[in-house]
Parts: sequence; structure tokens; C-alpha cells
Amino acid sequence: MDKPIYLDHNATTPLDKRVLEKMIPYFSEVYGNASSTDHLHGHHAKQAVQKAREDIAKVLGCRKSNEIIFTSGATESNNLALIGTFRKYKDKGNHIISSAIEHPCVLDTLEYLKSEGAEVTLLSVDEYGFVSIDDLKNAIRDDTILISIMFANNEIGTIEPIEEIGKIAKANNILFHTDAAQAVGHIKVNVYEMNVDMLSFSAHKFYGPKGVGGLFVRTYSPFIKLNPISFGGGHERGMRSGTLNVPGIVGMAEALKIASKEMDKENKKDNKLTKNILTKLKQMFPDIQLNGDQKQRLPHNLNITIPGVENKALIHILKDKLSFSTGSACTTTEVKPSHVITALGYDEQRAYSSIRFGLGRFTTEEEITKTIEVVSKAVIKLRNL
Repeated sequence: MDKPIYLDHNATTPLDKRVLEKMIPYFSEVYGNASSTDHLHGHHAKQAVQKAREDIAKVLGCRKSNEIIFTSGATESNNLALIGTFRKYKDKGNHIISSAIEHPCVLDTLEYLKSEGAEVTLLSVDEYGFVSIDDLKNAIRDDTILISIMFANNEIGTIEPIEEIGKIAKANNILFHTDAAQAVGHIKVNVYEMNVDMLSFSAHKFYGPKGVGGLFVRTYSPFIKLNPISFGGGHERGMRSGTLNVPGIVGMAEALKIASKEMDKENKKDNKLTKNILTKLKQMFPDIQLNGDQKQRLPHNLNITIPGVENKALIHILKDKLSFSTGSACTTTEVKPSHVITALGYDEQRAYSSIRFGLGRFTTEEEITKTIEVVSKAVIKLRNL
């Protein structure tokens, strides 16, 4: 039996073999602790980490390489940004603005911060998933210390007006954080041009290894210092203690360099393939609806509603042929409607009938043709039950 076609790249991507080759020596040959710089083993590991830090900083438009803080992934980065900012700056205010369609690791962290005295405003979004700039301006208070709006949504692919949000934050002397886990490595990101103060990313979203990520923390206009949320050693500018994952960091930098070089070519291909899926399926089932914006979206993301078809049933019937999802990979253990789809103003029925295809670097036209075929047959079967 052929293995299922993989169309869940928004959840995670396969490790690019070029990245693996770059990582291998740092498991068994250059194995020193990057913090043990009294000897050559540690010095060589530190050199590799520093080179990776510089490479990542360059791609993201940082001013200095030490603006990149290495973490275990975007979840930890988001926790550090939100909790670290609140604890450091709560003497200036306790109000945080975010959105209703953030990733669960942001929403859950904000919920936790309420126990420490935070007041949180979650902005609603329109039917395409966009935050209203006017709503953002109106939500700002004298005690607002942080705005955290995701760069691109993990379920529907909508890309928010990050630069404009950053300008508003700057004009009001409010720190601006963005969860860019879905954006980094897929679309152009420049933290200084976009007025971003903190930015979270994760290697496994752009063909790097799992278990490693980073947080950009600005050092210029303003200089930002976060309270740590883990203790013991004061690594990473005193913001994140722990032995660095040298192979993972080396792999993440290589993955980001490759993604940056191949981005335009991949986006062109993905745009063509996602449009093909939508066009062909709508020809057979005219009532299929697109979720998210038609233009300002991640090229490799396609989220659609198929009326009359329960998404879990569709996934079950196709599990041997196709791997895709109903939404966030971090909430699949809960049988709940997608908070993103309902935040767009739709009812739970639409949420339960929505699916997400996440295309990737190695997705072929032949696989998309096969996908259209098996999904069509499954929809006909489920609608006739």
C-alpha cells in the first residue's frame, strides 16, 4: 500500500535532508557544551552556535545577532515573550491586547497571566480573519504595556497587517510581539522594517528539526529585557537558561537559509497548487467555501468548508490515503469546534465541516491530482450516507 500523501505542513514539516547533513557532525563530532568555553570542544560548539545566530539574525533583519534568543520552539518563545514582558514591565501597566484567533499557546498563556493580575483584551476579527486597526487603536489604554498579534494564522493562513500594527504600537510606546511560527521561512519577515519588538519562530515549521526555535528580542529603540521564566545559569542574555541544543540550532539556521533562498519559487508553486485544489473541488461541489482571505494568505495554506460533511469523518475515511487536519495540531485531542472559524463569525456547524490542507516543499502536482480525486470520492460517499 502506498503511504498517505502528506498535506499537513502547517502542523510540521519533514526535515530537509540538506539540513540533516549539516546537523550530523554536531551530534557525535562537535559535541561540546557551547557554554564550556575553557576548552576547544566547547569553543567549537560555541562558534557553531554563534554562526547560526548570525545567519538567523541576517534573514530576519535584526541589527545584532544577540537579538536572537534560542528556545525549544515557538510555544516556549511565546511564553517567554508574554510572561517575561508582563513581569518585567507590570509596574508601568497590566493591560495586554491580543486577538481572538491566536494560537492556543498564546491564548492559554494570557489566561494564565490573568492570575498574576493581567487584564487582557482580545480583539475580534472580520470574516477573513483580519484584526481591525480601528479596534486596535480604540483598545489601547494608558496602562497597555503589550500588543501581541500573530503574523499569519495557522488554521486559515490569513496574514495580518503587521507593519501597521507595529507603527501603532511604536506611536504609543507599547511593546509589540508577534507569533510568527507560520510566517518565518515562508514569507518575507524584517523585524525592524515591520516595527516588531519580539518575534517567535520554530524550526520544524520550515523544514528544520523539532524541539528548537527562537525569540527575537529588540536591543535598539527600545532596548528590551525580559524577566526569565526558567532559571539556572543565566544563558541567552540572562533570559533563557539551559544547555543549548547545538545540532538543533545549526539545523534551524541551515533550514532558514534554504527557505529564504527558495521562498519565491516555493510560493509560486504552492499558489498554483492550492488554487488548483479549490477550483477543481468547487467545480464538483459549488457550495464549498474558502476560509480566510483570498489574497493576503500563506500560499501553502488552504482551509475550506465542505457543507454536509463532518471533518473528522472525512479524515477517518481518508486516513490511509491522505494526511491533513481540521485545524491547530495543538488542540486535536479536544472535540471542540475551531475557535478560529467561530471567531470569523461562523456557526459551529461550519467549524465542524472545515478542513485544512497544508502543502509543502516536496508536494507534487501528481499528489494534488490524487488528492482532488480521493477527497471528491469521499465527499460523495459521506453526503450519500
